[in-house]
Amino acid sequence: MKVKTEKQLEKKKRKKFTTYELQLYSLLLIPAILVFVFSYLPMGGIIIAFKDYKYNLGILGSEWVGFDNFKFFFVSDAFTRITWNTLYMNFLFILTSHAAAVFVAILLFEVRSRKQTKVYQTILITPYFISWVIVAYIVYALLNSNGIVNTLIKSAGGDPVDWYTKPGYWPVILVICNLWKGIGMNSVMYYAGLMGMDTSLFEAAEIDGANKWQIVRSIILPLLVPMMTILIILAIGGIFRADFGLFYNVPRNVGLLYKTTDVIDTFVFRALREQGDMGMSSAVGLLQSVVGFITVMLTNAISKKINPDNALF
Repeated sequence: MKVKTEKQLEKKKRKKFTTYELQLYSLLLIPAILVFVFSYLPMGGIIIAFKDYKYNLGILGSEWVGFDNFKFFFVSDAFTRITWNTLYMNFLFILTSHAAAVFVAILLFEVRSRKQTKVYQTILITPYFISWVIVAYIVYALLNSNGIVNTLIKSAGGDPVDWYTKPGYWPVILVICNLWKGIGMNSVMYYAGLMGMDTSLFEAAEIDGANKWQIVRSIILPLLVPMMTILIILAIGGIFRADFGLFYNVPRNVGLLYKTTDVIDTFVFRALREQGDMGMSSAVGLLQSVVGFITVMLTNAISKKINPDNALF
């Protein structure tokens, strides 16, 4: 009985929160409230997608219209084009951003000076905090008829290019913009993963005569595969969404470029601005979320079949 009493006392003691734990929970409180208010409470507005929403009647008072709000998107002449652009550009972004992030993380990992690493990381991460509006002006300064790029082309004896009337160039331009802005932040996760690796593996490989490329190919990349898989699965969840700021501001909403730059988010924005139909935009937003959820589940299931250790759940 005495032993049981002592065990019960130990359990009671363990249940008490320490000052340190209370501080951690207090730090968690504000983010948890923000997530609840901005991510969970708005879910009640999903019903707008199935209603003919009127501002004067409100959400509950508006008339139910079933799936009519989804029809405007599927029967639109631009449906095939904007769906292809969204999927194709997001596929390019996922492919290039993760490959570049791993490459940059490995380069940073090879820098032995912590001070230099911090300087390089700061330089790389800074573009992430620059607004797409400002990026759009930078791109315009480079690509307008009298811009820096055309000036260099002229000085080399070539003919200037009217970039804002040539839709074929813009997938590459948008990929470069996305890389420039996000490569620093994307590489942080991979760099953290590299910092957590067992350095004795690298030392053993060097003793065996392995060069840098062999170490990267045989040790670093295989150890990064689980993290890469999880991050790619999460990225695929947003493959049916597009970065509105990038696709709307950087091409400057020029109609001649819609062939390659018009995506679901910009199309819905223009439809909402011109028609003012909240139900239609809500329907497309719900569709994007459902498709994103399905793609995450499918990708995770495929990953789990190939290697259960690399799956998200």
